[in-house]
Amino acid sequence: MDSQVKPPTSTPTTHPRLGWIGLGSMGLAMALNLHSHLSHINAPPLCFYNRTEARGHSILDKGGVQSASVQNLIAQVDICFIAVSDGTVVTSIINSIIEASTTQQLHGKIIVDTSTIHPDVSSWAQRTLAEKGASFVAAPVFGASPVAREGRLLMVTAGADEAVRAIEPFLVGVLARKTLHMGTDAAQASLMKTAGNFLTAGMMELVAEAQVFAEKTGIGSEALESLIEEQYGALPLAMSRRMTEGFYLPKQGERPWSDLQLAVKDVGLGVSCAENAGTSLPVADVILKHYDEACQYGERNERALDSSSMYGVLRTHAGLDFESDRVKER
Repeated sequence: MDSQVKPPTSTPTTHPRLGWIGLGSMGLAMALNLHSHLSHINAPPLCFYNRTEARGHSILDKGGVQSASVQNLIAQVDICFIAVSDGTVVTSIINSIIEASTTQQLHGKIIVDTSTIHPDVSSWAQRTLAEKGASFVAAPVFGASPVAREGRLLMVTAGADEAVRAIEPFLVGVLARKTLHMGTDAAQASLMKTAGNFLTAGMMELVAEAQVFAEKTGIGSEALESLIEEQYGALPLAMSRRMTEGFYLPKQGERPWSDLQLAVKDVGLGVSCAENAGTSLPVADVILKHYDEACQYGERNERALDSSSMYGVLRTHAGLDFESDRVKER
């Protein structure tokens, strides 16, 4: 469902109050964009909650309102976005919301989950909130943290039509470059995100293998990237540059663009969903094997790794160092 940001037709007193839970790399980038948009249209400031309060300082400095708890936040807002690491956290948040609120207090509220979670969790959240008169919209996103900062994510939505229409003004042009709508069943958005994550990881594996091939044969990474750009497009080119420019192994203490541990979780979700559907994802087994080796490297060296770090693993398989010359120079 494509949408365009519309000029505000309501005054600040009637504009829905928006909230945000979860300020990891992706969540913080999206929350900052949403708060900036609210400020631009003279709407009430974004209310937010994060377990680590310090993560919210940049929003607080811009006029955002920090809440002391999930329960306190939900009491203040009409629409609340969630951006957390996995389904366990989403389940905990939804349970906290329900336990602390009466049906009357929750009636009409919209919970929008941008996290990557199992479709079964999305179905449970939609069903459980509906029993309290609230709506749940699954809205997982595609894109690493730099894309989130630019407000250029791809977002997949699924939920009750009225709830999806209510959040549309805050999606395209604010958080996302485009939305894909999957209907009223929230699980469908989660399934689409799972399929997309598998495609992304598979392409990452393919590009990593090709880059190691290019180095070992003498083709060279620059020549290969020229081919990728001209023949295969922007996404595999961006993946290649994450490897050749050294972002697969972030500097000590820096956050990765896309965390390796979350990538392991996401590919594992695909394997689980495929098994439930009576099929398999053989390429995922190769990816997970290389991810496991990358995790071991990260643990030994106390480093956070990017989801493109299978490149380092494949380098070692070819007799090269895990750290490329670019990483060593840095």
